[in-house]
Amino acid sequence: MNDRVLRLYHRLPSAPQSIAASLWGFYLRSWRYGSETERLVEEALARERWSVERWRAFQDERLASLLHKAATEVPFYRDQWNERRQRGDRASWDRLENWPILEKAPLRAAPTAFLADSSNPRAMYAEHTSGTSGTPVTLYWSRRTVREWYALCEARCRRWHGVSRHDRWAILGGQLVVPVARTKPPFWIWNAGLKQLYLSSYHLAPDLIASYLDALARYKITYILGYSSALHALAHGALRLGRRDVRLKVAITNAEPLFAHQRQVIGDAFGCPVRENYGMAELVANATECEHGRMHVWPEIGLVEVTDGDRPVARGDSGDLVCTGLFNQDMPLIRYRIGDRGAFASDSVCGCQRRLPVFASIEGRSDDVLYTRDGRRVGRLDPVFKADLPVIEAQIVQESLDRVRVRYVPAAAFDAASSRAISERLRDRMGDVEVVMEPVDRIARTANGKMRAVICNLPPDQRRQLHVA
Repeated sequence: MNDRVLRLYHRLPSAPQSIAASLWGFYLRSWRYGSETERLVEEALARERWSVERWRAFQDERLASLLHKAATEVPFYRDQWNERRQRGDRASWDRLENWPILEKAPLRAAPTAFLADSSNPRAMYAEHTSGTSGTPVTLYWSRRTVREWYALCEARCRRWHGVSRHDRWAILGGQLVVPVARTKPPFWIWNAGLKQLYLSSYHLAPDLIASYLDALARYKITYILGYSSALHALAHGALRLGRRDVRLKVAITNAEPLFAHQRQVIGDAFGCPVRENYGMAELVANATECEHGRMHVWPEIGLVEVTDGDRPVARGDSGDLVCTGLFNQDMPLIRYRIGDRGAFASDSVCGCQRRLPVFASIEGRSDDVLYTRDGRRVGRLDPVFKADLPVIEAQIVQESLDRVRVRYVPAAAFDAASSRAISERLRDRMGDVEVVMEPVDRIARTANGKMRAVICNLPPDQRRQLHVA
């Protein structure tokens, strides 16, 4: 919806809002699902048993087609290759390593320059996303891409966990579904078109948790999807209130890293497994967690490189994720640095028997890595907040090489020993740094409702110097 439509929507009473949301949901359903959906789902599930060799052949074929199309039909890349030819560069575009790494700025500045000549943006679905930084990005998907994408989501985000798009579900996310100024429920909207209860993450205050739980029970929700921090806040409130009436088949987290203490609290509150999903609107990489707790990559979506700068790292080592999208060939993104860090597992053998590549870790944004004076980069700091600590939510901010601030929302049992435990665990990982403990009522969210659990405020030049050292 555009801004004008949203302003009109927010002026409506609750019942007409629900009607409007449902009409929008039916429109989205017509884009996402069709007569071919079940076939696409079954095909996606069958591909999970493919051998490594078959996957390699599949990706090689798609990559060859994509690189040729990008170099000859996509204005941004065609101009690049023409300039290289004029400079006497004879590198071949059919080899991925000959393509430079693409940063986000050019895509944000001119998204239509990444559309193939044969694509018509007016006949495509325009996906607007702010990203973690809050900087808008517009992406274009054809109807075919949309339906194939949602079939993959149905297969691997739902069917793996025993639910489907036909179940009633809830999403706890960053869309402004009700005005921010609202102080009384409902803080949600029912979308009949998608059988979806959309819950506002902006109103998730401790004294309002009970109304959210009432809504989940009243709408007979089967499973829930949402930001890790928001689901954790909801679950913590449910345990605090002693509410055991909301039982779900699965809780699926997205958009933020899922920490061990969050997983435990969410699972305890709703009596269900908690599974992590990783992906982005750019459609260049995706992964979902199976019942054995391993993050399986979706090879249809893209080729994922793990790099140190522009150099590949050894398998199992952590680095920047650089991805080439194979899925959306109308808007190809080649060697796109997504801003996250991660590592592949040394092997893809899993008890679930799916033969898909496995991420050993996904560390979140590259900015969310802390630095030590000796040049080490410290990521995945969730062990600092173990489940035994009485902390509702927390955020680690590196202010300098020698000082780290911890903003935290304390639970009732938080005491001096809890504070010392957090400080000691941070120093165990970062060395002799000053740890400033700052109690707060709530951790600030970004413009799209996400919570950044780790923030590095070191200047970029200083980070680069440490990295080189």
